Amino acid sequence: MAAENMLATVNRRDLDFQLFEVLKVENLTTRPRFSDHDRSTFAAALDTAQQVAAEHFQTHNRKADLNEPHFDGSQVHLIPEVRKALDEFIKAGFMAAHRDYDEGGQQLPNAVTQACFACFQAANVGTSGYPFLTVAAANLIGAFGSKEQKRRFMQPMLEGRFFGTMCLSEPQAGSGLADIRTRATPLSNADEAGAAYRIQGSKMWISGGEHELTENIVHLVLARIDGAPAGVKGISLFIVPKRRVNGDGSLGERNDVQLMGLNHKMGFRGTTNTLLSFGEKGDCIGYLVGEPHRGLDYMFMMMNEARIGVGLGATMLGVAGYLYSLDYARQRPQGRRPDNKDPNSKPVLIIEHADIKRLLLAQKSYTEGALALCLYAALLVDEQHTGESEEARQRAGLLLDMLTPMVKSWPSEFCLEANKHAIQVLGGYGYTRDYPVEQYYRDNRLNPIHEGTHGIQGMDLLGRKMLMKNGAGAKLLFETIAADIEAARAVPDCAAWAEQLKAALSRVMQTTQAMLPAAKDGRIALYLANATLYLDMMGHVAIAWMWLRQARVAAQALPQAAGADEAFYRGKLAAARYFYAYELGRLDHWLPILGRLEPATLEMQPDWF
Repeated sequence: MAAENMLATVNRRDLDFQLFEVLKVENLTTRPRFSDHDRSTFAAALDTAQQVAAEHFQTHNRKADLNEPHFDGSQVHLIPEVRKALDEFIKAGFMAAHRDYDEGGQQLPNAVTQACFACFQAANVGTSGYPFLTVAAANLIGAFGSKEQKRRFMQPMLEGRFFGTMCLSEPQAGSGLADIRTRATPLSNADEAGAAYRIQGSKMWISGGEHELTENIVHLVLARIDGAPAGVKGISLFIVPKRRVNGDGSLGERNDVQLMGLNHKMGFRGTTNTLLSFGEKGDCIGYLVGEPHRGLDYMFMMMNEARIGVGLGATMLGVAGYLYSLDYARQRPQGRRPDNKDPNSKPVLIIEHADIKRLLLAQKSYTEGALALCLYAALLVDEQHTGESEEARQRAGLLLDMLTPMVKSWPSEFCLEANKHAIQVLGGYGYTRDYPVEQYYRDNRLNPIHEGTHGIQGMDLLGRKMLMKNGAGAKLLFETIAADIEAARAVPDCAAWAEQLKAALSRVMQTTQAMLPAAKDGRIALYLANATLYLDMMGHVAIAWMWLRQARVAAQALPQAAGADEAFYRGKLAAARYFYAYELGRLDHWLPILGRLEPATLEMQPDWF
């Protein structure tokens, strides 16, 4: 099987199952915002996404990996296929698909939009990075920017004329945003785009920070206004365009934003990753977004959207590897069954071997479980904005807050594990560049660092989310899972798994309660010492929950199914069985460590290493 003959990188049957059978997104069309839509318009959007992704993104995925962007001292060069693919993406309307009609959008639900985006991420995660960062940046300006900022900067982004970035990290601070040094000095000259400031500093790891793909790049930059308080409470947010934008929308002179160098990562090689200098010549102008000193609050909106996007991207890289290794296993003859001692018999296809089935089942359980979680979170965004009551909207927002660290981090860890299994299914071929699975692994290996490391997400979940509002978020999460457990108990094929998850959830709640006194009496370092394990544990609970939801739908549909549908539903039940038999038991390892507040890592001294 030649590497060029790549398979579809998404399973459309699974996307339809998740959206229409499990999440029932058609129910959203009863709400005014989505009333012009029905299942056929949602399906048409997915059809278009699949087609554009296959014809314009997937076709240069390997070429972009082998031909990284390069800087000639004057401008950054990319292979021409990147620009062509992005033009098709924009022409198909995906840049503004979720936005209002009067902004050029289609008012598609977020859940459907994210399912469309999944097609592009699976096909070519590097090229996909440019528009997805832009969408997030435009959303932030739309939420917190002034009317003039929306007109001058957001609207050209939605039209695909400008792209956007988020500029947080600095070389000396990394993820420690409290220590950023970029300064903002107020200027006396007024501008309708907002209070103008002179920006000076540098930003590191900026994806999409320099290129010639669009007319302009809109950088969203965190900086400190002169005299601002120390720490995160003194951070403000600024719009800093690569080229200045005049009041009539025309482009002015180049702003003082300089490319200092390109970073060369192990994956995502098609996306420029940059070190940027702002104000090297003392002439970098930026515009304050919203109120002073609230920049991190505003940026978290973009970061949370980006975190869901990272989780979905990690999932789809796992899906792409799974589908490729599955097809390979169906075609590759090698070895014989253990009970066959006849050396003259024909080798069997490797998909007949139990250990290959294990590798494939693990991939299926990780990737399809993660996709369910990501799309569930995407639907919560719709509920948060269009729910039928204020209470429903608030509950959706609170549940989304709780799940976001898991949505970002669990796929980044375990769909990477799926990519590892995909390589192993191909044997020696999997470790070569002649086949795409090694690239999927390298691309996915970046996701544990994107938008907050695995450890940072663990501390966010345990240190902030579990404690916020006196534990109201945790209570809501546990109640929501418990409700689905009760629903599944009535389905014979799912009853045993429902009982297993009920028992696991009870242990999780007891362990969490045992940990909380350490936080309440000030032993924060001890409380957070195993936060990463807590995140892994809660992620496994969330995926088990997602599998129970899927299994209930599949079990109820199975009696009426035949042919390919019957095989699909039986595959769902088999993957659920695998996750409950092989994966949920990991809690037996994690929970005792968490419950006793194991201090081994905390007590280890630097000079003991």
